[in-house]
Amino acid sequence: MSRLFCIAGPTGVGKSELAVDVALDLGAEVISADAFQIYEGFDVLSGKPSPDLLRKVPHHLIGTVPVREPMNAARFRELAVPVLDDISRRGKVPLLVGGSGLYIKSVTEGLADLPPADPELRQQLTELDIEELSTKLHSLDPQAAARVDTKNRRRLIRAIEIVMAQGRGIGGAFASGQGYKEGSPALASPSRPTGVFVFRDRDELYERINQRVEGMLRNGAIEEVKNAPDLSSTAEQMIGVGDMRKHLSGQISLAECTAAIQQATRRYAKRQLTWFRHQTTFESLNLSLLNRNEAVKWVIRQALGRTHGE
Repeated sequence: MSRLFCIAGPTGVGKSELAVDVALDLGAEVISADAFQIYEGFDVLSGKPSPDLLRKVPHHLIGTVPVREPMNAARFRELAVPVLDDISRRGKVPLLVGGSGLYIKSVTEGLADLPPADPELRQQLTELDIEELSTKLHSLDPQAAARVDTKNRRRLIRAIEIVMAQGRGIGGAFASGQGYKEGSPALASPSRPTGVFVFRDRDELYERINQRVEGMLRNGAIEEVKNAPDLSSTAEQMIGVGDMRKHLSGQISLAECTAAIQQATRRYAKRQLTWFRHQTTFESLNLSLLNRNEAVKWVIRQALGRTHGE
C-alpha cells in the first residue's frame, strides 16, 4: 500500500490518536491537514497531537509555518504534495489526517482556476461587517451564499470578489469546495480520493469538546495567546484567540471565556460534520459504536481494501 489515504472528521473526535494507531500498523506517515496546527506555537490552543503521539510515527506539516504568514487551501497544497510524493517514494503510506475540509480537498481533487484578489475591492469589503457581507453575497449569487460559511468573514469576502470579477455565479466552484484558489492553473489530483470520515454521537462529541476546551485553558492556552506575536489574518481566526484576549483585558471572566470557546468549537464541529457529509465520498465511521481497537481495525480494512481496488 502506498497511495494516499485520508482520515477526516470534526475537531475533538479523536483523529490524532486513531491515525497514529493506524499508521503504526500500515507503516504510514501522517500529513496533518489542519488550518491551525500547521502554525508554529499554539501547541495547546490548536490541539496539536501530544509529544508522545508525535514520537510514535513521523508527522508532517505541524508547526511549520510562521503565525504571521497567511494560509489557504492553495498554499497548503503547495506544501503538502511534495511531502506526499516523498513519503510515497520511500515506500511509506501517506496518511492525510485532519478536519480542514478544503485543505484535504485541495490535495485529493485539486483547485479551480479563479481570479486573483483585487486589493481595492478587498479594502472596500473589509470595511463591511459580516452581516453586510452576507447580504451582499446573497444579492450577487444566492447559490454561492447558500454554500459559503456565512460566519467566516474571509470566505465571504473571497466569494464576493470572485462573483464580481467573473460577472457570473460561482455556485458550482463553491459546491466543490474550490472557491478560494487565487489566480493559478487548476491542479491535477495526485490520487483518487479515498478515506474515512469519523464522527461520534452528538452528545458524546460535544462533551469531549467541552472537556478539551477546559483542558486547554488549564494547560497553557491563555499564556499562548498572551505571548503571541502579531498574527496573520488566518491565524487570527483560530477559535479562542478573541475570547482569550477579552479575558486577558478584563472584559469577560474565565468562566465566560470558557463557555464562549466551548460554544464556538461545538458550532465549528457542526459545520465540519455538514461539510464532510456533503463534500466527500469517504466511508463513514461512528466512533461511538466501537472501541479503539475495533475502530483501528475497521479503518485499516478500509485503507487496504480501497488501495487494492476491492
